[in-house]
Amino acid sequence: MTFTKIRTAAASSLAAAGLLLALAACSTPAATQPTTSAPASPATASSSAASEPCAGVKVIVDSGALKQAAADKSVCVPVDAPTPASKVLDEANVKTEGTAAYPKELVCRVNGVPAADFDIAHKGGTYREECKNTPAAFAYWALWVKPASGDWAYAQEGLATLKVNPGESLELLFTVDGEPAAPTA
Repeated sequence: MTFTKIRTAAASSLAAAGLLLALAACSTPAATQPTTSAPASPATASSSAASEPCAGVKVIVDSGALKQAAADKSVCVPVDAPTPASKVLDEANVKTEGTAAYPKELVCRVNGVPAADFDIAHKGGTYREECKNTPAAFAYWALWVKPASGDWAYAQEGLATLKVNPGESLELLFTVDGEPAAPTA
C-alpha cells in the first residue's frame, strides 16, 4: 500500500514503508471524536457535520490516539467535480506539513500536531516526531477516503495526487501502535 496511511508511492522505499503501515490497519477501529473550528470560506462547519450529508467533500481531522490537543474538525467543502485532496484540505483550513525528505508526499504534522517537542507515548516508550524522513511506523497520520455509499478505505495515493469526488469523505487520522486502525464516522 502507499502513503503510511498518508504516504504515497513516490519511491520504492515509500512503497515498502506503506506496506508496513498497512499491516497496522488490521486491528479494530476506535471511535473518532471530531469537533469543529472556524474553517476558511467556502467550507462550512457544523457541530454535527460528521453525521450530516455533504454535497461536497466531508473533511475530518481526528488526532485519534495522540494524547495532544489538536484542531480536530469536521467540515464540508463544496466541490462539484473531482478535486485534489490537497486543495480540499486547503479549503477546509487544514494545514499539513511533510517531512524534509518528502515535503509533498508524506504528512508529518496536521495543524502543527504532533508538535516537535511533544512526547508521543507508545508501546516502546516515548517518541518525538522530527519530520526528517518518514514518520515512525507506530505513530503517524493516516489518510482515508470513504465513497458516498461505502466503507472507509486506506488512501492509495498521497495528497499531491489523490482526487476526491463530491459525496466522498476524506479523513486524516493519527494512529499510535495501530489504534485507531480506521475511521468510524
